[in-house]
Amino acid sequence: MSALGFGPDYVAAQREALVLARALVPEGFDGLLTQLEHGLDDPEYIDLTKHGWEAETWEPYDPRIEELATAMADHYLANPALLGDHASRQAWAKASAQYKLINNHRDDQAPVAARLTALTETELRSAGVPMPHR
Repeated sequence: MSALGFGPDYVAAQREALVLARALVPEGFDGLLTQLEHGLDDPEYIDLTKHGWEAETWEPYDPRIEELATAMADHYLANPALLGDHASRQAWAKASAQYKLINNHRDDQAPVAARLTALTETELRSAGVPMPHR
């Protein structure tokens, strides 16, 4: 991630999330890594992710957050490999409590990121993508 231009704070936050994912949902971890690999090979995904990280400096209800969530959801829907394979999605669907812990581990430090994630997930759910609830 550093080689792709992500800053040390972002890399550290992602490392924390991966450690939590490995510990809490080991049966979904390999699928998560595959998703991450697909994302890191996708320049638009990288740009959206960087934009999401930059958005953490915005006010929590900045209207650009909704626009970014829509762009992210649209990109996921156009690139299903970013959503993971069936087995991985099933593992995560069964682990909704663990999913909440992993996804919410920085909510107090990054309320914009929490809102962005929630909005993106809502759009994906409305498009028929099974997502655990936060």
